[in-house]
Amino acid sequence: MGKAPTIREVARRAGVSVATVSRVMNGRGSVSEKTRQTVGEAIRETGFRPNVIGRGLKTARSGTLGVLMPSLRNPIFADAVQGIERAAEAGGYRILLTSSNYLPDKEVAAIDVLLCNRVEGLVLTVADESTSQALDFLDRSHVPFVLVFNPARTADHSIVTIDNVAAARDIVGRLVRMGHRRIAMIAGDSQASDRSNLRRAGYEQALVDGGLRPSPVIEVGFDSRDLVRHCRFLLSCDPGPTALFCSTDMLAIAGIRGFAALGLRIPDDISVVGFDGIEVGECMSPSLATVVQPAEDMGMRAVEHLLERLNAGAPAKNLTLPYRLRHGESWAKPREATAPTGTPV
Repeated sequence: MGKAPTIREVARRAGVSVATVSRVMNGRGSVSEKTRQTVGEAIRETGFRPNVIGRGLKTARSGTLGVLMPSLRNPIFADAVQGIERAAEAGGYRILLTSSNYLPDKEVAAIDVLLCNRVEGLVLTVADESTSQALDFLDRSHVPFVLVFNPARTADHSIVTIDNVAAARDIVGRLVRMGHRRIAMIAGDSQASDRSNLRRAGYEQALVDGGLRPSPVIEVGFDSRDLVRHCRFLLSCDPGPTALFCSTDMLAIAGIRGFAALGLRIPDDISVVGFDGIEVGECMSPSLATVVQPAEDMGMRAVEHLLERLNAGAPAKNLTLPYRLRHGESWAKPREATAPTGTPV
């Protein structure tokens, strides 16, 4: 895991004494605001944390794992947390949970809070694994972590995920084989989720496979609940879509509500499919057709691997779990006569 940064390194980087760094960290003594900011920047750059001193001693272990999720509103993350908590308890740990609200800037602050609470390791989901400042911060802090949901792009980070491109390609491909030739997509903000980008790529691949041209993708916030305006826009296109693919189940549910508010019936007038596999989708009428992520299992596997890293120094690894399609009632063959394969959207 590498050597943990020391308070002396912080002092050297900030150009001050160790005593000054200590005063800043403890909030005691007279320190100018400029010096306080300089020391704070040095702490962030080095990844220094007070609790990492003596980290190898048994007395320094807190028995706590940190968990950072993008949102606590989306049930898919609650499912993952359930698996995380179950595996943590089995390993003799408790968890400390926080969220970033899909804001990359908030990820660093949230992780800082978790580290200040002396978590021994983290399970987390970030906006974009390839550009995450939060992961750079963790790397400098030498605190082991395991990502969930983020795509497996590097062997340097431990990741438990699914193949988002293949899953999106699979479910949109089913729509194409049903006879749909005009398939729209509503996606969550691409800046807030690398998974959204991958699902869009899978959507586009499925249409190309079917000889179709992808339509422009509508991007919305992940917590968007009122999609009536966007549904109205889609229907105003000539010709309008016969099916809608959404990058999350929560957006698909909002899309169903939006079309219903405009007088359309699902799936008689338009099919709607989602991605995630949250349980509430099965309770709807019509039930939601979707990609099911094994979120609880992903959370459990992430903690099991994290404990291997903590207790046995196991190396980082990527684990891609299988997904499945749930054949709900929200999709059907289009009512209109299907055009021949190759007809553009």
